[in-house]
Amino acid sequence: MKSPWRTTLLAGSASYLDAGSIVAGAVGLPLWTEHFGFGTTFVGLIGAFSSNAISAGVGALAGGWLCDKLGRRRVYQWDLLLYAFGLLCIIFATEPWMLVFGYVFTGLAVGVDVPASWTLIAEAAPKGAHGRHGATAQIMWLTGPLVVLLLGLALADTGLLGVRLIFAHLLVLSLIVWYLRRGLRESPLWEEQAPHAHITLANFKLLTTKPFLKPLVMLTAMYGLWNLHAGTSGFYLPYILTTVGAQTQAASVALNALLFVLGGLSVWLVFMPRADRGARTPLFATAAVAQIAAVLLLAVFPLTTGVAVAYVLLSGACGGFGQQQFFQLWSAEAFPTLLRATALGLMFAIVRIALGGWSLFLPTFLDAGFHGVAWTLIAFLSASALVGLAYARRVASRSVR
Repeated sequence: MKSPWRTTLLAGSASYLDAGSIVAGAVGLPLWTEHFGFGTTFVGLIGAFSSNAISAGVGALAGGWLCDKLGRRRVYQWDLLLYAFGLLCIIFATEPWMLVFGYVFTGLAVGVDVPASWTLIAEAAPKGAHGRHGATAQIMWLTGPLVVLLLGLALADTGLLGVRLIFAHLLVLSLIVWYLRRGLRESPLWEEQAPHAHITLANFKLLTTKPFLKPLVMLTAMYGLWNLHAGTSGFYLPYILTTVGAQTQAASVALNALLFVLGGLSVWLVFMPRADRGARTPLFATAAVAQIAAVLLLAVFPLTTGVAVAYVLLSGACGGFGQQQFFQLWSAEAFPTLLRATALGLMFAIVRIALGGWSLFLPTFLDAGFHGVAWTLIAFLSASALVGLAYARRVASRSVR
C-alpha cells in the first residue's frame, strides 16, 4: 500500500496512541485511587502531567520545531520508543510516583509525534483531499479510546491486572507502528523547500507577525477553550460517573465507549464527505451548539443514568465535526510548509499546558460541587464556539502549500 493512505494510516496512529493513553488512564484512575489510596491532589497531579496535558504540551513545543528543522520523518525514528518506555513505567508501577513518571515520558512522546503526524498527513495528501485524510486521523483518535474502553469493559472484573493489560496493548502497538514507520517517505513539500531555507528558533518569533498572528491566536483560543471540556470528559468522565453519578465501573466504561462510537461515526458520515467541499460554517455551528446543549444537561439535572446517556448521545453524535476536527484542518491551511509543524506544536503546547493547569485543580472543584464545574465548561464551550465561528467566516478552504 505505497500510497498517501499508507502515510495517513501510519502517521495517524499517533492519534490512536495519544487518545488511547489518555483514556486508558481514565479507566485506571478509579482503580489506582482505590489501590494506592491517594487523594484528590494526586489525582490532579496525574491528570496534569499525563499525556492529556503538560508533558504532551512540552513535547509538542520541541517536536513541532524539530519537524520543520529536521523533517517530519526523522522524529519517527525515536519518539515511539520514548512512548513505550513511559508505558512500561505505568504497567509495572508499584508506587504512585511511577504513574506520574511514566505519564511524563508518554506525554512527551505524544507531544512530539502529533505535530509531525498531522503535518505529514496534510502535506502527503492529494490536492483537495487533506481534509478527508485528516478526518481519517480523527477516526483513529476516536478508535483508540473505543478499543481501550471495550478492553476495560471486558476486563472490568480483573482490577489492576486489566488496566495493565490495556496499557500493554498500547505498548505492543506502538512498537509495531515504530517498525512500520521506518519505511515512510518524507513529506514531499518539506523535501522541496527545506534545502533552500534556514530553520532557526526565530521561527517562533515569525509566528507573532502578520499574517500568522491572527490565525495563531484564534485557532489556539478556539481549540484550547474546547479542549478544557474535552480533556475533562476524556480523562475524568469515568471518574465523575463513578464518584459523582454512582455508576459502576462497567457502566461508566460502557457509556464512554458509546460516546466514542458515535463520535467516530459522525466523523465518517458527516465530516469526511464534507471537509473539502466548503460550507464549513453550518457544520461547525451545529457541532458547537450540540456540545453546549449536552453539557447543559449535566449542569441543570442530577447526574442520573438517564442524564448520562442523553449527554453521551448528544455529545457523541456531533462530536465528530466540531473543534477538534476543524483545528486539524484549519491549522494545516493557515501556515506555510516550513512553519506548519512549528505553529501546530506551539498551539498544541499552549492548549495542553492550559489543560494541565485546569486538571491540577479539577478534582478539588469536583469535590466542591459538580454542577459548578459543568457551568464552567459551558462557558468554555460557548467562548470556543464564538471564536471558531468568527474564524470560519474569515477564511475559505485553502490548499496546503
